[in-house]
Amino acid sequence: METESLKYILEAALLASERPLSFDTLMALFEEAERPERDAVREALNALMGDYRDRGIELREVASGYRIQVRPDYQRWVSRLWEERAPVYSRALLETLALVAYRQPVTRGEIEAVRGVSVSTNIIRTLRERDWIQVVGHRDVPGRPALYATTKLFLDYFNLKNLNDLPSLAELRDIDQIEAELNFETPAPAVAGVAVDTDTTADAEAKADADSDTPDEQSSSPDDPESGEPPPVVAAHRVS
Repeated sequence: METESLKYILEAALLASERPLSFDTLMALFEEAERPERDAVREALNALMGDYRDRGIELREVASGYRIQVRPDYQRWVSRLWEERAPVYSRALLETLALVAYRQPVTRGEIEAVRGVSVSTNIIRTLRERDWIQVVGHRDVPGRPALYATTKLFLDYFNLKNLNDLPSLAELRDIDQIEAELNFETPAPAVAGVAVDTDTTADAEAKADADSDTPDEQSSSPDDPESGEPPPVVAAHRVS
């Protein structure tokens, strides 16, 4: 199969998909008799990246695979296609997420020890519902507190291929620099032709706190069983 034909097949699949596609998923597009060599697929992907180099979209490899998305430079214009406000995250949530990202696996108590204040159950719940953190085990100490770590969706959302792509702590002085490096206050770049998820997290946290007239029983436990269906990072892609 010629590189140009292979490139167009991969491009069509990536545009049609609502999520990143792994290399193995791209290989599975082809029947065994016509399946190209893995090196040929990599060459076609690299050619696509080159085609998009000077355009408003890009082919990006993230933790879950490859996706075509709007370049960050043009997101402020593209985002006006949707009326919803961009998500606004509280400083407490950002600090908690940053500590999980840089110190994982970490317990809730260890996060509280660094921050010097208690971690709201609503913050842990929000991060888990967004599928940015997950329980990966339990510390072998009395009470067996849950150990939290980041997920592939966290890496995908912030355009990271792996944890090694996180800004070095030696280069960062405070949470403001972490926010700037990871672009926390704006949504992840939209997949080409796809709306970004624009729920207002800070408002949701405030509402949850206001609705709770009694102390949350889970807040006193280091192993909270919060769970929820994570909202998608992007809306469903429609192929015309």
